[in-house]
Amino acid sequence: MNRFIAITGGIGSGKSTVSRCLTTLGYPVYDCDSQAKTLMDSNPEIISRIASEVCSEAVTDGKINRTVLASAVFADIKKLHRLNEIVHGSVRADIRRWRESHSQYPVLFLETAILMESNLHLQVDEVWHVDAPESTRLQRACLRDNVPAEAVRARMRRQRIVSQDDLNVPLRIIDNEGSKPLLPQIQQLLSQIPGALPAPGLWTSSEKQP
Repeated sequence: MNRFIAITGGIGSGKSTVSRCLTTLGYPVYDCDSQAKTLMDSNPEIISRIASEVCSEAVTDGKINRTVLASAVFADIKKLHRLNEIVHGSVRADIRRWRESHSQYPVLFLETAILMESNLHLQVDEVWHVDAPESTRLQRACLRDNVPAEAVRARMRRQRIVSQDDLNVPLRIIDNEGSKPLLPQIQQLLSQIPGALPAPGLWTSSEKQP
């Protein structure tokens, strides 16, 4: 069985940057956020449940209006929890299929902002937490999403940050506050995993994405 490692961290910490480094090195990374969006757009059952159980205004002509849905769930913690419950089951099933289709790889990665909320911490062998000061994360998120600071702060307040006390697997920290290069930290962590470093010619560019 391949080793399965989660990449997580607060909003604006740089999870996606770490994932891009790993895919460039040849490691398959499952992006929970983008895959969840794909499943939400393509699964009629999910769409129907969002309309009936979360926010009817967020679905028009069988399609999800993400702006309306985001406003609804970030303003109401109960709606956010309900949305997560609806989507997480489908994502977990999709992850199982993805792992099976990538069984030839010794190490696989999973990027998620909601590791604990989705119970995905129970499926991984190790967690890499990308860390940065809140002020840095706030500035990055505002620039990236072109939204006011208070909107980002509201999202931050609702996000649970993982700690070693939450886990039964090792927690590794990647410092992305800005002064330490990411790649050497990633390579150092990879060097500690038997069989993790890619063999030349084993992984082709077409296999880097889920």
